[in-house]
Amino acid sequence: MLQGSITLNGLLAAGKIPTFKQLDDKKAISMSEQQSVLPFGYSDLAPGFIATVVTHLEMYDKPTTEPVKFPEGITIEPLTSPTPADYRKLYRAVGAEWLWSSRLLMPDTELLTILNRKSVDIYVVCDKGEDIGLLELDFSESEECELVYFGLVGRATGKGLGKALMSEAIERAWARPIKRFWVHTCTFDSPGALRFYIRTGFKPYAFQVEVQADPRLAGILPADVAPHVPLINASR
Repeated sequence: MLQGSITLNGLLAAGKIPTFKQLDDKKAISMSEQQSVLPFGYSDLAPGFIATVVTHLEMYDKPTTEPVKFPEGITIEPLTSPTPADYRKLYRAVGAEWLWSSRLLMPDTELLTILNRKSVDIYVVCDKGEDIGLLELDFSESEECELVYFGLVGRATGKGLGKALMSEAIERAWARPIKRFWVHTCTFDSPGALRFYIRTGFKPYAFQVEVQADPRLAGILPADVAPHVPLINASR
């Protein structure tokens, strides 16, 4: 942990940041509502906090493109009965570079509830026995599916595996009786993520700004991950 850094637990205890906020994924915020939530122009952040622009995307029909298969040796398998530690190991491996942290902060009991929920499907991508990717689909809302987590470890990117993984996500989502498939991405994510989702068939429909405590300052994630997001010590 960096000397002089703030802790996420302290911020949560002080009520300065929410624990887990439910996003309204159904509609964009109107202009009048936007003005009451976030003022026009620049807005300061408290020391130790970071902000990202979130883009929500959706599709209402299954794309007609041909499914993309994984190359020989790459498989996708259900992640059955994972422990919080097992899940977080894969979650970190895939998401640390993009500052994924919510499941690292979540209490074990809350995480286990999600992992054991019948409406949540979690898959792991394997390369000759090594875990290299994560896919999580949530069917909790009637006639909908959320693409909750989607990603590959760094060494597995740039090889076309992302297209195959998205093809798997689309096939598995639309195999259920859904009418809407949705996802959100943000400016902390890979620079090509938004374009990738759009090429896949998702259409943007709303923006949000998410403010959170920097998980690197609290030691939740290493200080050297996500160099595309500057690390600013809260004590400066």
